Amino acid sequence: MSKPLLLGAVAYDPKVVPIWDGIRDYMTRGGAPMDYVLFSNYEAQVDALVDGFVDIAWNTNLAYVRSFRRLDGRCRAVAMRDTDVEFTSVLMTRPGSGIRGPEDLKGRSLAVGSRDSGHAAILPLYFIARAGVDWQRDVQVRRFDLDMGKHGDTGASEQAVLEAVASGQVEAGAVGDPFWARALELRTVDPARVQAVWTSPPYHHCNFTVREDLVGERIDSWVNTLLKMDYNNPEHRTLLDLEGLKRWMPGRVDGYRTLFEAVDEQRGL
Repeated sequence: MSKPLLLGAVAYDPKVVPIWDGIRDYMTRGGAPMDYVLFSNYEAQVDALVDGFVDIAWNTNLAYVRSFRRLDGRCRAVAMRDTDVEFTSVLMTRPGSGIRGPEDLKGRSLAVGSRDSGHAAILPLYFIARAGVDWQRDVQVRRFDLDMGKHGDTGASEQAVLEAVASGQVEAGAVGDPFWARALELRTVDPARVQAVWTSPPYHHCNFTVREDLVGERIDSWVNTLLKMDYNNPEHRTLLDLEGLKRWMPGRVDGYRTLFEAVDEQRGL
């Protein structure tokens, strides 16, 4: 019997243990044995993938960009969540601010999340620049660099952004659309005090990344088994709900182009 594939994931929340325990057990029963190891940050996980310590990495979009660059493109995004394909960011502000979109931010103050968060900092600033606003010169940007290394997964920096907008510390803020939707659902935001006024073009978020030298039957078997998880199966649904999806999808890379460009423009990432 071949050695189980080793998957790397980042421990950004206690729920990741039951998620990966469940997926490991499901995959093993399905004939695609695996185990997993948890990292405290994505930088260490990228190192582990590049060095061959792990076979598969559950990467954020920024971790994928870094893996791709470190491996000179010799890697593949083999699977992702349905929610990773049409990921967006939102711009929020208080009613009456006069801000309707990125083009109105010139001369205004803006809160963004951790500088390593694709959805709450890197891509919002990229789209602001595409709207013709020089955010480095003409926008007072306030960064909330919380839980660095976890690429915004904890949501801590987005919560700080929301609170800064609601309290009037800043005039606008950028967060990921899933965070905003959850805040509305849990009523942690008062729509009468803070409203979303603009949604970014869609982009890709997380994916399972493998090195090119591992592409083959073992990885294909693992991916095919993963894609068979069924939301109508109560046992599978528990895991899928915890990970925030209804179905796994084959990996796509077209939606990472904007992040590659943003990383090039925002030096030091």
